[in-house]
This record gives sequence, C-alpha cells and structure tokens, in this order.
Amino acid sequence: MAVTDLPRPPNATLPRVARVLSQGARTGATLGLPLISFAFVLGLWSLVGLSGVVKEAIFPAPWSVWSATVEMWRNGTLQTDLAKSLGRAAVGFGIGATLGVMMGLLTGRVAVVRTLLNPFLNLLRPIPAIALVPVAIVWFGIGEGSKYFVVSYTVFLTVWFNTHHGMQYVPETYLRAARTLGASKLREFATVVLPAAAPHIFAGIRLGVALAFLSLVAAELSGASSGIGFRLQEARQYVRTDRMFSLLIILGILGALADLVVHWIGKKLVHWEQG
Repeated sequence: MAVTDLPRPPNATLPRVARVLSQGARTGATLGLPLISFAFVLGLWSLVGLSGVVKEAIFPAPWSVWSATVEMWRNGTLQTDLAKSLGRAAVGFGIGATLGVMMGLLTGRVAVVRTLLNPFLNLLRPIPAIALVPVAIVWFGIGEGSKYFVVSYTVFLTVWFNTHHGMQYVPETYLRAARTLGASKLREFATVVLPAAAPHIFAGIRLGVALAFLSLVAAELSGASSGIGFRLQEARQYVRTDRMFSLLIILGILGALADLVVHWIGKKLVHWEQG
C-alpha cells in the first residue's frame, strides 16, 4: 500500500473551530440581547419625548438628559461627585463585607456566638439604611464617617446573612467524609466547610455591591455637600429632571459594572460552583 493510500486522520482543527464559533455565538447572544433591550427602551423613550404627551420638565427626552450630562461634565461637578460617591461606596463596602464575612463564619460554626448574636442581627435586618441616617449624623457628624457607617451597615447585614446561611447548610456527608479520613477541625474548615459555603458568600458580596450604591444615595441625601445623592437633591430643588435622570442612569451603570466585576471574580475564584 502506498503512503498516499493510508487513511488520513480526522481534521483536528474542526472541533476547535466549532468550539470557537459556539463560544462566539454565546458571547454575541449575551451582549446582543441587552443591547436590543436598551435600544427598544430608548426608542420608546424618544417617541414619548417627540410626541409631547408629557411635559419636558416632568419627563425629559433622551437628548435633554444627554445635554445635562455634558453640562455637568464640562463644569466639573460630575467628575467630583463620581469620585466622592465611588470612594464612599468602596470604603463602606469594604468595611461591611469584611465584617459580614467574619461574623457569618462565627455565627455559622460557633454555637455560642450564634446564640448570643443571631436574634439581635435578625432584628437589625428589617431596619432600612435611610432610617439610620439621623442616628449616623448624631454619632459621626455630617462628615464622611456617617456615610461610611450607613453603607457598611447595609452591606454587613447582607453579607453576614448569606455567609451564615452558607456555613449552616454545608452537606453533612462532606463533614462525615472529612472526619472519616482523619481531617482536623482546622483542615475540615479550610478544605470542606469554606469551599462549600463560598458560593453563598460571593452571592452575598454581589448583593452587597448593589446595596452599597442604594444606601450610598440615602446617606448622601442629607448632610452632604457632594456626591450623586447630594446632586440629586440639588436637582430636585431646582426642578432639573434632566439632571436627575442623568444621575440615576449613571448610578445604574456604575452598579451594573461593579456587579459584573464581582460576578467575574466570583466565577474565577469559585469555579466549582458551575459544576
């Protein structure tokens, strides 16, 4: 038999190309569907603005909101407010998330701590962040401390609850298997309990990011001289709905981007969740 008559191996590049095309199609769908949704909403919004059914002072058109955004950017207020708000949200989120994870680990695995603190923490959960603004101002003044307190309070309770829930509901079969293999308490916690609870912890952190921006606005609505919340309050006083819409949209974009970042980090660190 001639060498040329030997059967050729299957083309190894075809499966690779198929995987790339499939991945590209999924990425396109992931990016395309939100764009279609935004385009649809923007189209409806533009039609309402062109129709004149609603007064511009009550419901501004998209081009008016864009002009207000450009105006705030050119006079420098938008950059200053963004920097202030992002700084407050980051500090408050960092404090609240750190304390929430630590407290959740304790209440989830230490019975004495759980008995002493769980009823009190569950009592705090229904209290909205905006209700604490007057107390925060009395305790910390109108400076940055009161803003950090309100944001970290909201994030703390959310992250604590999810962490506690994850630590409480680690499958018992995992624990029995680790003990059968002779794992110590520390090794059991590090290699079994913590990985099993990690998806719940990151879910709480992801929710805490959204709540950080929510409570930030509540903290900035009173006792602030800069920030997105303060600028919203100022726009309300001057009936500048175009600025109000602009600031709300910017706030939504910031929250969505922060959520995407945390979600991406969570998928990288807690990759076994997908399994």
